[in-house]
Amino acid sequence: MAVFYSFHYVPDHWRVQQVRNIGAIQNDGAIASQEWEKVRYLSTNSIKNWIDTQMSYKRAVVVLIGQETASRDWVQYEIKRAWNLKKPLLGIRIHGLKDQRGLTTYPGEDPFQKIGLRGIPVFTPIGTDSQTKYRNIQENLNLWINQGYRRP
Repeated sequence: MAVFYSFHYVPDHWRVQQVRNIGAIQNDGAIASQEWEKVRYLSTNSIKNWIDTQMSYKRAVVVLIGQETASRDWVQYEIKRAWNLKKPLLGIRIHGLKDQRGLTTYPGEDPFQKIGLRGIPVFTPIGTDSQTKYRNIQENLNLWINQGYRRP
């Protein structure tokens, strides 16, 4: 049940690691954070090839939406690539999860709408604090992935 996680690395990697470590998806084939660190310094073509290869064997693409995610070129590329491959797409807002400094951020723009895609579900975890939002993601991650938009 491997999924491809798309996200803005610098401000959100800590929040993303929380989601990846939930364990709600068994054998999800998630990419180690050290690999992300290496890949982001490659040439444009090498990054595209890496994304294309990683995404090719994933069953869905989950965009983890932070405050600045929608404006990121690589996130936009990954969404368009998933769309072209007819991969199920969905978004999960992660702005309410704490980062390594214990801070949360504001909700970001919907990255799907930003590039003109309508109808892609974006889930906002419920809860009043980071822990309850985390638990909500944990309890619903599989369900949300199954509800991802499937392009005909």
